[in-house]
Amino acid sequence: MPLTDASHDDAGLRLAAADAAALADSIRSAGLKVTAPRLAVLRALTDKPHSNADALFGAVYSDLPGTSLQAVYGVLASFTAAGLVRKIEPAGSPALFERRVGDNHHHIVCTRCSVVHDVDCAVGHSPCLTPADALGFDVRAAEVIYWGLCARCQADTLAP
Repeated sequence: MPLTDASHDDAGLRLAAADAAALADSIRSAGLKVTAPRLAVLRALTDKPHSNADALFGAVYSDLPGTSLQAVYGVLASFTAAGLVRKIEPAGSPALFERRVGDNHHHIVCTRCSVVHDVDCAVGHSPCLTPADALGFDVRAAEVIYWGLCARCQADTLAP
């Protein structure tokens, strides 16, 4: 039996409520208070991983017009400190944020369009790479950023 518009809308509202509850649970489990800006930023980051603060501000502003870029930076700082998000800093780029944490994965960045993708750990578990001489450090993570041209940019450079 096909869904009516009303039943489809109800299902969408239930799904949105479940998503909001899951996001709120993530925030609480990180030891943080659930607030509208935190929910909005986490939702935006879920939809747009590897985003910078400006992009996230743009994504949340329509739902929270009273928020500020500074508030988004504050939310990102608290999320990063709590381990809820990961901050990556590719050279020549503003800091980027993602929700994928705890697995020491790496990133690949297009040198033309700046698209960023996750790359699974190069070798096994953290820290994935072991330095020849750790100089007495207890190495716990390694961050690798691969640089190159994404498939789309390669195709664009070959097009007449």
